[in-house]
Amino acid sequence: MVCNRCIKVVREELQNLGYKVDEISLGEATIHSDSKIDFELINKVLIENGFELIDSRHSRIIEKIKVTIIETIKDMSEGKIANVQFSDLLQENLHLSYQYLSGLFSSSEGITIEKYIILQKIEKVKELIVYDELSISEIAYRLGYSSVQHLSNQFKKITGLTPSHFKKIKDIKRNPLDKII
Repeated sequence: MVCNRCIKVVREELQNLGYKVDEISLGEATIHSDSKIDFELINKVLIENGFELIDSRHSRIIEKIKVTIIETIKDMSEGKIANVQFSDLLQENLHLSYQYLSGLFSSSEGITIEKYIILQKIEKVKELIVYDELSISEIAYRLGYSSVQHLSNQFKKITGLTPSHFKKIKDIKRNPLDKII
């Protein structure tokens, strides 16, 4: 789950199955049940909605990495936090070495954590450009780019367009955050 709509859908589906949702957040749900939990049925319903039940330790770690990155970039874009060192943040939040997390992520997802961060940042840049509330300079600053040129180079490398050209043609579809990989 990577957005508030995802949380809402999962909560509603679990409640429709008769489960009491104690707590739900990005990537995690805690349900209370007096009877046996039917994980197969839950997984079937989740798959129908484009989700999956994560049942391995490695999958849970990968999901936590993604959620941490997405939430951090969101907070950066909203000006809630300044530029962060993602390697330190991930180590701190997951209590595992960055080398381990990086290797696990790369082998599971087929891209590096750094590339995933770049892809997430570029999607956030697209969103902020479409909203047209911040200048490219303000966007670059909030998302921790060293300069507007650095942002522009990365944006063009990923999208094939400059941010200013993208701003002019705003009708290009953005990718949902959970479909980036």
